Amino acid sequence: MKCTALNSPHALCVFRTLQSNMAAPARTLNCEDFSMFQEVLRVMRNIDDRIVHSLNTTVPTVSFSGKVDASETCKQLYETMMEAHLTRDKAIKSCIAQTSEVMGQLREERAKDSDNLVLLRQLRKEQTKLKLMQSELNVEEVVNDRSLKVFSERCRIHYTPPKVK
Repeated sequence: MKCTALNSPHALCVFRTLQSNMAAPARTLNCEDFSMFQEVLRVMRNIDDRIVHSLNTTVPTVSFSGKVDASETCKQLYETMMEAHLTRDKAIKSCIAQTSEVMGQLREERAKDSDNLVLLRQLRKEQTKLKLMQSELNVEEVVNDRSLKVFSERCRIHYTPPKVK
């Protein structure tokens, strides 16, 4: 039997497939190579990029509302989305902390050897990478806000998320 939201033995079949494909990235975040850092973040943001599709395939229209538990589906999607947001936030902040630590070490080395141009280039490279990583926090905020808005528009009658403090 084909797994779809409307004819599956349980209503969350499609959602769980999407959840397993989107929630956990295949790779860990590489803080040293910024292009790899961005690539892994892109994969991690898949659930947010596909939120409309997820909602369309898992939350029923009024005519099919008796066949699917929309409140449970919305609740699970919300929890998965929040987990993905928290995971990305922690990963980005971890890379920012790691890069800041490397910069601190390079500054100490530079203080001892201020004429070393290779060290100066490395320090500038790390500073640039740190600024780019910090800007990813802003991107993350926009992505999260967009996803929550779409989620609220579609699930507001089925599920009310707990208030965040």
